[in-house]
Amino acid sequence: MKTVAVLDSHLAYTETGQGESPVVFLHGSPTSSHLWRNVIPHVADRARVLAPDLIGMGASGKPDIGYRFADHARYLDAWFEAMGLEEVVLVGHDWGGALAMDRAARHPGLVRGLAVLETFLRPQAWAELPQDVIDHARALRTPGLGERLLLEENAAIEYALPHPFAVKTGLAVEDHDIYRAPYPDPASRRPLLQWPREIPYDREPADVAERMDAYGAWLATSPEVPKLLLTVEEGVGIASPEIVDWARRNIAALEIEGIGPAGHQAPEDQPHAIGRAVAGWLTRHRLLTPARTSV
Repeated sequence: MKTVAVLDSHLAYTETGQGESPVVFLHGSPTSSHLWRNVIPHVADRARVLAPDLIGMGASGKPDIGYRFADHARYLDAWFEAMGLEEVVLVGHDWGGALAMDRAARHPGLVRGLAVLETFLRPQAWAELPQDVIDHARALRTPGLGERLLLEENAAIEYALPHPFAVKTGLAVEDHDIYRAPYPDPASRRPLLQWPREIPYDREPADVAERMDAYGAWLATSPEVPKLLLTVEEGVGIASPEIVDWARRNIAALEIEGIGPAGHQAPEDQPHAIGRAVAGWLTRHRLLTPARTSV
C-alpha cells in the first residue's frame, strides 16, 4: 500500500490502472480497502483506480480524534486534496457510500458519477427498523455496554463481520485476519465503536442527520451526474425495499441494478457482479473519458 500525509496523520491507499478520470472506492465499517480487492480488477483495466483506508481504519493512521462522521469527511477531503484528485467517479459501500454522497454534495463540480450500495441514503426512524435491529443498535449506543462489546470484545470484527448477515457465503480465515489486524487492542477500536453511534435514528445525532439531508437534496437535484444504486437480493442488507423505492422516486439520474444474493458486506459475496455492474455503468455513461471543458 501507499501512504500520504493528511492533516496530523496519514491515509493509506491502493492505486492501480491508469487513465484521466479516476475512480475512487470508499469502504465502510468495520472493513478497509481490502473489501474492494476482487471488484477493482473489473475497472482497473480501463481507469485509474484508488481505494483509501478511512482514518483510524485499515493501514491508515489513528490520531486522537472522536471518529465522528465529520472527522472522517475532513481527513478524506485532505486526502483528495493531497492526491490532486479532481472530477472523479465515487463508488461507496456502507459509510463509504455516505461519505461519497456527502463529498459530492459539498463539491458537486468535482464528481462525475456516483455508485453506492448498502449505504445510508437518508435518515431513518426507529419505527422503520425490525425489532432485532433496534435491540442491537440500542445495545451498541448504550454507555458501558457498547464499550464492552466493541472495544473490549471486538464484536464488530469477531462477531458481526463473519456473521451471515454481513457475509452470506462465509468469510475466509485469511481475509478475516486482514480485517482484524488494525485492531489489536481496545484503544485501536474507537472508530468501530463510534460508527454505529453515528447512524441518525430519529435524527440523533442531529449533525449527521443534517448532512444526510444535505446530500439528499443534492441527490434529488443533480440530473447531470449519473448515479447507480446496487441492490442486494435474497439477503438481509440495510437497503430495504422501502428505501430502494424511496431512492427510485427521489434520486435524479438513478439506475438501479441487482447484484444477486449477498449479505451487508456485499463486495465479499458478489465482487464480480458488482465489478461488472460498475464497469458497465461507467462505459454506458462515458465516465472513463476526460470531462469536457468549456471554451
